[in-house]
Amino acid sequence: MFTGIIEELGEVVRLTDSGGDSAVIAVRGPLVTSDAGHGDSIAVNGVCLTVIDNADGVFTADVMGESLRRTSLAALRVGSPVNLERAATVGSRLGGHLVQGHVDGVGTLLDRTPAADWETLRFALPAALSRYVVEKGSITVDGVSLTVMAVDADSFSVGLIPTTLKLTVLGSKAVGDPVNLEVDLIAKYVEKMLGDRHV
Repeated sequence: MFTGIIEELGEVVRLTDSGGDSAVIAVRGPLVTSDAGHGDSIAVNGVCLTVIDNADGVFTADVMGESLRRTSLAALRVGSPVNLERAATVGSRLGGHLVQGHVDGVGTLLDRTPAADWETLRFALPAALSRYVVEKGSITVDGVSLTVMAVDADSFSVGLIPTTLKLTVLGSKAVGDPVNLEVDLIAKYVEKMLGDRHV
């Protein structure tokens, strides 16, 4: 479980194809690796990955074909910056919202609108996810917990403060770039429970 508060902007240092349906990724992140051990969870652009090795500020993780197909991790290259967050611990501050690191879909950046002290980003929203996204609700974009400013049938907008623009990959995203989306976990559970009711 994560909170969507990015701890560090890391860098992909190695990508190895493991034979067609999986890959191994190595990411530099001195902060998130400072206390990481084998089997620990680290979110990379919002995707929960399991540490298999950790040395000299670089951790390595396996990436299954399922994750490559359902997230934007396949678009990463050596040198790509990535958002990093360690799993929350009991007693952690919940600065964002409850985030699983299980990506629900991939969106694309449609446009950026700068203002004096912040910037509005609008993303394409996959049709299957639109029912979970509401104005002033929470959404995770590349692992960043954000508040939805506006939403319609096929897109949503968020506002980013200078800190978020500077300390996450969202500051450098270009129009057309893919992003990992995770909708609010509570919305999915509510839908499931209401759908199971017999009237």
